[in-house]
Formats: sequence, C-alpha cells, structure tokens
Amino acid sequence: MTSLGREPTDPGAERDPDARRQALDGARRVVVKVGSRLLAESPAARPAVLADDMARLRGEHGTEFIVVSSGAVALGNRALGVTRRPSELPALQAAAAIGQSKLLQHWEHAFAAHGLIIGQLLLTHDDIAERKRFLNARHTLQALLSLGAVPVINENDSVAVEEIKYGDNDLLAALVCNLVSADLLIVLTDVDGLHGDDHRRIPVIRDIDREAVPVATGSRGDGVGSGGMASKVQAAKAAARTGAATIVAPGRRPQVLAEALSGRDVGTLFLPEAARMSSRKHWIAYASKPAGRVVVDHGAHQALVERKRSLLPAGVIAVEGEFELGDVVLVATAAGKVFARGLAGYRAEDLRRIQGLHSADIAPTLGYKYLDAVMHRDDLVLL
Repeated sequence: MTSLGREPTDPGAERDPDARRQALDGARRVVVKVGSRLLAESPAARPAVLADDMARLRGEHGTEFIVVSSGAVALGNRALGVTRRPSELPALQAAAAIGQSKLLQHWEHAFAAHGLIIGQLLLTHDDIAERKRFLNARHTLQALLSLGAVPVINENDSVAVEEIKYGDNDLLAALVCNLVSADLLIVLTDVDGLHGDDHRRIPVIRDIDREAVPVATGSRGDGVGSGGMASKVQAAKAAARTGAATIVAPGRRPQVLAEALSGRDVGTLFLPEAARMSSRKHWIAYASKPAGRVVVDHGAHQALVERKRSLLPAGVIAVEGEFELGDVVLVATAAGKVFARGLAGYRAEDLRRIQGLHSADIAPTLGYKYLDAVMHRDDLVLL
C-alpha cells in the first residue's frame, strides 16, 4: 500500500504518514455505506460504478464487501414526482415501499454484470436491539458471505417509525460492522470528508470526541437525506469500538473504494480504538434498547468507573422503569448523567426491594439470590 503526500489544503496529512497504511493493512471485510444523495442523483449509474470497483477488488485481493444502501425514500419520491422529502411518516413509509424494489434492482443489475449474486436484508433497530434477532441477522450475513453473495442492507423504512428519521443508515452501517466483524467501514457521501473550523479537510482523526465531535454538523435539511456529518462521526465512533477503522470519503470520486483501500489520502480516516470491544458488549453499548434506568450514588460511580467493579445493591439509590432479568438498563449518577449501560441482574421490582442493602441481605430479603452484584462487570459497558 502507498500513501500520498498531503494536499496544500490539508495541513495535517503528513503528521502521521503511516496512519492509513497501519489502519488499512489487512482490511479484508469491508462495509460500504452509500448515502441517499449519491443514489438519488444517479440511481443506476452509481451502483454500477461502485459494483465495478468492488468486483475488481474482490477478484484481485479477495476483499469481502457488505453494502449498506440508503435511497429507498429518495427513489420512491422520484417515482412519485415528489421533489421534497415528506415530513409525515405515512408518506415517508409509502415512498420507501415504492423505492425499495427499485433500489434493489439497481444493485442487483450492477453486481450481475460481474456474475455476482446479492442477498437483501431489511432491518429495523428492533431487529438488532433484541439479542436473539441480532444473532439471527448475524448468522444470515455470515451464511451469505460464505456462499460468495454480496449482502445489500437497508433499514426497513416501509414499516419502521423512528428508524426512518435517524442517521440516514450511518449508525446501521456501524452496527453491521459488529454483525459481520468487519475490518473497515467506508461511508460514501457527497463531501470530501470532515472539515475543521478552518474549513479544511481533516485527513486523520485519532480522538473522535476531541477532534471530530466539536466540528461535525447535522443534516443540511435539503429534503433528500436525513443524516449529516454528525451522524457519520457517531457511526465512526461506534465502529471504532469494534476495532474497525472508518473512512468518510467522496462518493463521486472515480475508483474511490480502490483509492481508499490502497491507503491514498482520500476523505477522513477515523482510527479505531486500541482495545477492541467484544461483539456482545458492543451490542449492549450501541444496538440494544434500554428498558429502564438505575441511579447510583457517588461511591458506586467511582467503583464502576475508576476501579472497574461490578454494581452492588448498596450503591443503588433509585430504580426507574420496569425491566426483567437480562434486560439492558442505563446507569446514571444522582445528577442524571448516564455513564454506563448493562444487563440487569435482577428484575426492577426486586431491585427496588434490595437497593441500598448489602449483598448478604439479598437472599433474606428476596428469598433467593442470583448474584452478589445487581450488574456484573462483564455485563456492563462504560460510555
């Protein structure tokens, strides 16, 4: 792999010339997310060009690709002659229902030109938030890859409610990285990367919270996509915790995938975290839907954050919501700051009875005891 020198407009590109090479070395399973605007402006040509790139890289290097494609709503609106993205959910869902088949046809024809078969998955957040359905989706994707098919994934916008408004599939792409244990996420968009306060492209991001979050902006609100750079930065952050790097790259650039994978200075590279989060903990942190909240005192907060301990009942001062054993719950300070998520070791009803007590009092109070902790360290993720 090679790395180009920095462009005059990119003052940080030479700061770490090996960053791209180190992050991309050995990237053999890649999730490619394609934004709505790119597909809306070229619904047939864009998939064809990208499929050419992916087929060539697959043949030359054995790279596996998983496509996360936006565009169903945009293509549906185009078929209906609607120029602005509707604000009413039924209209959005109708547009998605019309556009989804058209979107899939474009991808199917694009890969068929190279003798490749695609497999479609329509997902909602519920499919990923529920652990059993998450594992089912994971097994399906693994089977498709083992059969040599190219998975093409989209949110099931024709039936989803909150998903249709959120992230333009950016977060979904990051969660797919966890589903398939991807090495790299490439987010193709209509800009050339993340720009700093000086309006110049930032080539490499090492600390997402410090360097990227303050300068990321939301959706432009032009009626096509629903994402924006802020959602792409959050997706990069989620992917980073699985050990996957992310490149936000200009989707209109010729052979952009080949250039990105070769280590050239394309777009903005978000480096992964050194410590890779397990698939299970990543699901707890990002994919699952919390069923309630546990409020802890200052001592418990320190024990969880600084000493990496389990949460004991003595540190619990309030229990909010109704949840069952094994449900995901938020963990917050008395001031209301959520700092962790984890699997409940006891039902909310029982946890209220033992909150503030010592572990030795659990069995006498409840008549049974699963664990000394109400949330085990192995089931807890700090945010």
